[in-house]
Amino acid sequence: MTNTPDSYISWLLDRAMLEAVRPIAARYSGQGSQWRYPYAEARPRAASEAASVWFTAYPGAIITRAGQSVLAALGDPALWRTLADIGIQAIHTGPMKQAGGLDGTEFTPTIDGHFDRIGLAIDPQFGTAEEYAAMSRAAAAVGALVIDDVIPAHLGKGADFRLAERAYGDYPGLFHMVEIAPEDWELLPAVPPDADSVNLDPAAVASLAAKGYIVGELQRVIFYEPGVKESNWSATDVVMGVDGAARRWVYLHYFKQGQPSLNWLDPSFAAPRLVVGDALHSLGVLGARMVRLDANGFLGVERRPGGPAWSEGHPLSITANQLIAGAVRKLGGFSFQELNLTVDDIAAMSHGGADLAYDFVTRPACQHALVTGDAAFLRLMLRELARHDIEPAYLIHALQNHDELTLELVHFWTLHAADRFTLGGEELSGLELRQRVRGVMYERISGANAPYNLRFVTNGVACTMASVAAAALNIRTLDGLTGEQVGQIQRLHLLLAFYNAFQPGVFALSGWDLVGALPLAHDLAAEMMADGDTRWINRGAYDLLGANPAATASAAGLPRAVSLYGPLPEQLSRPDSFASQLQAMLKVRQACKLYAARQVDVPDTHSPGLLVMVHELPEGLGTQVTAINFGAAPVEEVVRLAGVQPGQAIDMFGGLVAGAVNGQGELRISLDGYAGVSLLLPNP
Repeated sequence: MTNTPDSYISWLLDRAMLEAVRPIAARYSGQGSQWRYPYAEARPRAASEAASVWFTAYPGAIITRAGQSVLAALGDPALWRTLADIGIQAIHTGPMKQAGGLDGTEFTPTIDGHFDRIGLAIDPQFGTAEEYAAMSRAAAAVGALVIDDVIPAHLGKGADFRLAERAYGDYPGLFHMVEIAPEDWELLPAVPPDADSVNLDPAAVASLAAKGYIVGELQRVIFYEPGVKESNWSATDVVMGVDGAARRWVYLHYFKQGQPSLNWLDPSFAAPRLVVGDALHSLGVLGARMVRLDANGFLGVERRPGGPAWSEGHPLSITANQLIAGAVRKLGGFSFQELNLTVDDIAAMSHGGADLAYDFVTRPACQHALVTGDAAFLRLMLRELARHDIEPAYLIHALQNHDELTLELVHFWTLHAADRFTLGGEELSGLELRQRVRGVMYERISGANAPYNLRFVTNGVACTMASVAAAALNIRTLDGLTGEQVGQIQRLHLLLAFYNAFQPGVFALSGWDLVGALPLAHDLAAEMMADGDTRWINRGAYDLLGANPAATASAAGLPRAVSLYGPLPEQLSRPDSFASQLQAMLKVRQACKLYAARQVDVPDTHSPGLLVMVHELPEGLGTQVTAINFGAAPVEEVVRLAGVQPGQAIDMFGGLVAGAVNGQGELRISLDGYAGVSLLLPNP
């Protein structure tokens, strides 16, 4: 074994993110641009005022014209005219920067859909920085904005990690990694010949914790897979440092082995410098107006005697997010968090943290309502948000994203496992409630009842919203769907869109939603799913404009998904299409500024499938009532609304009087199966 050549260290430094952010930060130091915007408090309403309807792209799934880059396709003025016509005001591109790892000087591919970042440069498979900036200008031309990604919790195994392994400078301080003394290497398993690290089993983790090296097991093992990932800790092989010393390191990874976790409280403060610099690059170089903070709830970890380490809801995560979000706001941008933790944690992170948060709370609950025809659990979750002072206006209410339908229901698994909740007239502990809801969802939308969907480890179900709708309709196969079945799927899909759009906050939907994508046939994704990651079936390729109908895959190699609804231009020529009906919804939503409203009541109902939400509109525009029937049978019910004045109720889609609120605050609601209505109660 020899020392690492200086030439290789220089090569790594030329490609390290920590080095690349230094000149970017210098552009802002000592400049007045730092002091033009408020930054201490989250600004959810300002963020949704800037853009309240988002298209969430997934770069690897975009089908382009022959020879066209993904960024050129996403910057096409024709696409932006189409999106703006529907009512979409922003694009969240998903991670597009260089990702994966390094083996010597060879770049290895991403292992987690570009969520294993290793550089600031745009990944060449998607395009160039110039094309990204052009996309930002094309969006701005129709009054829209671009949202980029920052991943504060981890990197991939790129130049920064390889420098850390070699104990160069302050690079070991970037990561939650610990040098193991040679006399204790016997506690570490051998690294397989075709790998650069090996996951530790629980016994090894316990031994290292007992010797004071690491904090031990964490509260949960995300992506748990026997023989693949049995703990959140892995060990490197022997690596020769720049000082000539041979080392083996143990490092933390909340997610996959190739995603080493960042250390947010190392004395070098290398991680905060890198992450904030990355955000400045998105805003100042690429022209984004907002950034997503992905996996931002996992930035603190601490030993706790007698139990697993404190790794969720840790105060360091709150502090770190305040730093990132404050830096973004300080330069005129916004941020949002994709945080699947307890409602308590989301509430704590909202104080000075990201401006908006992804709605992991009611997303599975509204789909549970659709699958069961019973909105009781959804109503419970809406009230749980209110109990923690989280307004819907702080949330991003989304249909499909790049992940599985998350059914972890962390709120009922950790802090509130023993608390008592009432569901359907029965009192249950949080843990019992979680088990019941998960059991129903797994049975109804996967397995024998819906074999086209697949469970994703212990987290949830890999599916699209169209395939959730199919499962709710008891459709057992997606082969040879009839026109009537496609119409039924579209109806339920639109009902999910209506629930998410007709409440305050941001409404988001994906390309898979816009074209009605089905999950990939399992054999088409078999190679990608070899490590147990079934989410690839819900990431099929799609063609928004019908630019390349002959393509069987995206440029990134994702097979083309079956599209039930077709390209957007063709949909917009038909008033009964998904896109045209979505367009009508969004026009009403925008006209009454529902995104800026305040939710004032979620009243009880007698009909199991009926959900009613009451919102106070801004600027004296009146009161808006969203009523949704998640059941197949029609409902007619008188519902009592709190704090509402007597008067007419106007159907906001037809403009006709649809009833009246009497002196007791009662309103009669009549809905067909799988239908919704938006009613305006004008101020007296």
